[in-house]
Amino acid sequence: MSVDDQKKAHNEARIKQAIILLTRIINDPSIPRNIRRAATKALLMLQEKSLSPGVKAANAVSILDEVSQDPNMPTHARTSLWNVVTLLETIKD
Repeated sequence: MSVDDQKKAHNEARIKQAIILLTRIINDPSIPRNIRRAATKALLMLQEKSLSPGVKAANAVSILDEVSQDPNMPTHARTSLWNVVTLLETIKD
């Protein structure tokens, strides 16, 4: 397996992990609707076929970073979002 193939597989695995975490956030009724909406946008961005993994991750991080500044966000929701952002920040093209 070449280095590029390993990198691609690593990026795909990270995106799959992020999708699982975002799905949990979206399905958690204790998280405010605006945060679930942003998580849905980030999820759709990660599922976009026409973009490279790095661009998908950067766009999703941008969406999640913006909503994570909400002062009314519950602590557990903020922690969940930060976990997703940390995971996505490891994806590079």
